[in-house]
Amino acid sequence: MWIGWIEFDLLLGDVHSLKDKRAVIRPLLTDLRRHTEASVAEVDGQDLHRRAVLGVGVVASGADRVTDTLDRAERLVASRPDVTLLSARRRMRQSDDD
Repeated sequence: MWIGWIEFDLLLGDVHSLKDKRAVIRPLLTDLRRHTEASVAEVDGQDLHRRAVLGVGVVASGADRVTDTLDRAERLVASRPDVTLLSARRRMRQSDDD
């Protein structure tokens, strides 16, 4: 079993309140879930207006499947005009890693 995750550090566009932030983040989370079939959440920066950290996690039987899913998620986030992708940190582990 392979486990992989990626964290996206995002700078949001024209956002002036937490309500504006939700209007940007919520559709992005929905798109990530739909296109990757992975677990997706805002994992940090919830109290900041113009910043967000999103996490995507996936479990699969092969490393290729995990890599493909994380690549798809990164392409989707990078293509969004309403956010700037500042960084993407990725990790993968096999279930029998110590």
